[in-house]
Amino acid sequence: MKKLLLIFLVFITSVSYGQTAKEYFERGLSKYSKAIELNPNNSDAYFNRGSSKDDLQDYQGAIADYSKAIELNPNLSEAYVNRGSSKDDLQDYQGAIADFSKAIELNPNFSLAYVNRGVSKANLQDYQGAIADYSKTIQLNPNYSEAYFNRGISKYGLQDYQGSIADYSKAIELNPNLSQAYVNRGSSKDDLQDYQGAIADYSKAIQLNPNDSEAYYNRGISKRKLQDYQGAIADYSKAIQLNPNYSDAYLNRGSSKDDLQDYQGAIADFSKAIKLNPNYSAYFNRGNSKRNLQDYRGAIADYSKAINLNPNYSEAYYNRGISKYGLQDYQGAVADYSKAIELNPNLSEAYNNRGISKYMLNQKKSACLDWIKARELGLEVAYKNIKKYCN
Repeated sequence: MKKLLLIFLVFITSVSYGQTAKEYFERGLSKYSKAIELNPNNSDAYFNRGSSKDDLQDYQGAIADYSKAIELNPNLSEAYVNRGSSKDDLQDYQGAIADFSKAIELNPNFSLAYVNRGVSKANLQDYQGAIADYSKTIQLNPNYSEAYFNRGISKYGLQDYQGSIADYSKAIELNPNLSQAYVNRGSSKDDLQDYQGAIADYSKAIQLNPNDSEAYYNRGISKRKLQDYQGAIADYSKAIQLNPNYSDAYLNRGSSKDDLQDYQGAIADFSKAIKLNPNYSAYFNRGNSKRNLQDYRGAIADYSKAINLNPNYSEAYYNRGISKYGLQDYQGAVADYSKAIELNPNLSEAYNNRGISKYMLNQKKSACLDWIKARELGLEVAYKNIKKYCN
């Protein structure tokens, strides 16, 4: 996951020693409320109370205070920026963009307003618009590491992986301790199949932030792609240690265990993933491990559950067909291969396997037609069936 950096403007002093952040913000809330009682027209007090409310995640309350500050001082561009940030937190991205745009209208050189408007645009998947705002921010402030970081995310969203790497690298140059930039740059390198480069970046992120479960998880993905299954398992396990509810880490650890033919261990991990997040991928993968143990009925149950969750999952129909074939349910296998072909007409393996099932049902002519189709789609093994059974 690519994390956008939303920048927030405050006019309050730093936390004093011995206070928790929550205690500090609550004290600020009380302080600014008293200031408002003494002077109900104090726009700065409303602004700062809004900041305290936002820090306490009372976004609606923050918006109300920023709105009052704006009412009292319509040219307070900072209030528009912070109100926009609170709206963004509430996923009111259009409302946030309107506020950031007003701040820019009041102060065309307000770099913070541009970068935050870019964040909201990115949240709406308007990556081109976001890039334009981040670029304007960089023009106004060439040393703004967060703007490069966020522009990298939007370039990634447009699958411009090289461009995203360049921006993350610049962000790192400006802020060498920005661990998330290493994580994101690693993701871009992974997508370019530079797995060793990705691993190096994830490792640097871990060095900077040893408690970053995402960095361990992503490093595990790259290691698995290099067939370092034991290394991948170690990283997924660390991610799970840091975040016991990390369902994707269980899912991918299960896949790595399956790669090592530890099917029982894989099933245990897939089951945990299902408990945390019952999605079709987890059922499908657990079905594969059960099928590898020749537990065809258990596999069929899992593939059926995957299909129930995702009726267009051609691979689940295909693999359920294999399991039905394992139970000598050739009619059922043909039906599943046919559905897989309906969903994915270029799935050559489904034609080949359907042909085998039909042959077992003494449907030789139809079987040969399936093998011919599979051969046309480029599956060489189908030619052996044609040569052996279709003369």
